[in-house]
Amino acid sequence: MARRTLADLGWNEAFEKDFAPYVKQGWVPARLIRDNKISYGALIVEDGQFEELEVIMSGKVYHDAETDADLPAVGDWVALDVGDEQTDSVIRARLPRQTCLARKTPGDSSEAQVIAANISAVIVVTEAGPDFNLRRMERYFMLIARAGAKAVVLINKADLATKEQNEEAVAAIRSINPDVDIHVTSALKGKGFAALKEYLKRGSTVAFVGSSGVGKSALINHLLGDEYQWTGEVNEVTGRGRHTTTARELMVLRKGGIVIDNPGIREVQMWTDEQTLRERFLDIEALAEQCKYHDCKHGKDAGCAIRAAVENGELDADRYEGFLKLDEEIAVLRRRRRKRQMTVERISKRDHRVKARNPADRRAIDRELRGKLDDG
Repeated sequence: MARRTLADLGWNEAFEKDFAPYVKQGWVPARLIRDNKISYGALIVEDGQFEELEVIMSGKVYHDAETDADLPAVGDWVALDVGDEQTDSVIRARLPRQTCLARKTPGDSSEAQVIAANISAVIVVTEAGPDFNLRRMERYFMLIARAGAKAVVLINKADLATKEQNEEAVAAIRSINPDVDIHVTSALKGKGFAALKEYLKRGSTVAFVGSSGVGKSALINHLLGDEYQWTGEVNEVTGRGRHTTTARELMVLRKGGIVIDNPGIREVQMWTDEQTLRERFLDIEALAEQCKYHDCKHGKDAGCAIRAAVENGELDADRYEGFLKLDEEIAVLRRRRRKRQMTVERISKRDHRVKARNPADRRAIDRELRGKLDDG
């Protein structure tokens, strides 16, 4: 059996530098592979081999996190205090993330939800059939750009569509992101997998995302070389059910490369900023600069270059509508963040003024703070 090293898990010089303060504590570097809600699965290297441990988070790590997004997540590197048969293994610190794919937590929250940490590429799985949605693709591309990772798209289930349909899907995606890598694949036929080797080199981590039912688990099963995960149908011979991914999980491939699988994503809600939005829609920004008036609302204003471009077919109307929706979502998110920050500052000031010595008083203040933040 080949010897394993931290580099096989994605370790590099930057992580080594960040970990240096913890060496003298006797803690070891570990990468989180699973979030079990009340505990985590983690991989360490012991005697040249991977060892999986169930670990818990220290109270300090929990209390030092300003938001849930600051807590350890799948893909994170942590400083681990390894226990024994009588004591738990404990996460003492989370190392800074080099990249982070996140979306806004579904609902009215103003917080981020981490999808995968420390990734080099994000592979979006879709199909040329019912799942195909360019507006959703635009959202994925914005989140990937914000994460600092490479964007890759797989048009899967190629066997269920015609060659023309697959080619049209590729062209449509290319039209909104000329820089994206696109591959047509079929998990059933084993088509297109050779191209994935480029992203699955030793120590490289890729995150798979996409809607439920597009074949992510089947693709990953093929990469793993066995039925490591069940996929979404019932075997006609054995009758044994197979289920789609229900939790994020990091898996190390035997031939090199690391995969993070995610449950199907129903909502691709924005967790980004205006600058990233503008960069993804440079064509619309360029048109806006041609408007007759600098404060043009791009509606019925005279001399609106954007409206003219839509009317003459230069700009796709659906793309422009998608831009407006994203712009409004980001504005709403910005207002919620500002409201949240004002709430934190106001209650913090009051807390300092009260200087409550009674623990019950402090708990009441904490409950009020959490309630206000949840509402914001």
